[in-house]
Amino acid sequence: MQGSTVVITGATSGIGEVAADRLAAKGARIVFVARDKSRGEETLKHLRAIAPDAAHAVYYADLSRLRETKRVASQIAAAEPAIDVLINNAGAMFSTRKLTEDGLEMTFATNHMSYFVLTLCLKHRLAARGRIVSTASDAHKGAKLDFEDLQSAKRYSTYGVYGRSKLCNILFNRELARRLDGTGITANCLHPGFVASRLGDQSGGVFSLAVRAAKTFAISPEEGAQTVIYLASSPDVADISGGYYYRCRPAVPSKEAQNDADARRLWEMSERLGGLAN
Repeated sequence: MQGSTVVITGATSGIGEVAADRLAAKGARIVFVARDKSRGEETLKHLRAIAPDAAHAVYYADLSRLRETKRVASQIAAAEPAIDVLINNAGAMFSTRKLTEDGLEMTFATNHMSYFVLTLCLKHRLAARGRIVSTASDAHKGAKLDFEDLQSAKRYSTYGVYGRSKLCNILFNRELARRLDGTGITANCLHPGFVASRLGDQSGGVFSLAVRAAKTFAISPEEGAQTVIYLASSPDVADISGGYYYRCRPAVPSKEAQNDADARRLWEMSERLGGLAN
């Protein structure tokens, strides 16, 4: 990873923070997107302590908002002529249904649309053998997409909506890999495991309390980050694309996550929702 540029979201805590640290220690220059300035500055300080000679950089944006995701992507694209690895890792869950300024359900906007929009806006900056890594989850298992209700207006449950957003991540990765075939750029996604991170802590209500209690049995962020690091840096997967990984090994996602027609339909709808359709 010496001299590589890694762009990562969700790097101020949890598995994203560990991945950023470990990749910086391997010689990578870390460019990350944060929402909170104090957490962003603390992470930047930490990265500079690990690799003081690398020009690590932080950008600020609320990735649940389309205009901010596009703005920060434009800023990064202007500053970075070649991105070796793009890691889509920011995520959230909410106990009640909320809409963004774009009229999108908050979980869908944060967990899926941010991946989609940031990737499409930075794709032209990926290096010749660049890698795209997206954090999904086994929470997708049992989930199904209702294309007539992607914004969960008809029914809403915290875990159900989260699971559908993770299904979106895998379908997005599947279609992305298909579209990148022959370019030399790879796209893979992963299940990090049930990690003791900040995810769910701020969702509110009884669900937040339940998540905090369940984390007693969760794995550490250090363990959960290993597959992110593996997909971002290992020569073993340099030429592999379209995979879903767990514990640094290929895993099998649900039948719904392997539906090529749904992957294409989700892509086309996401293009329209994100204002990126040709």
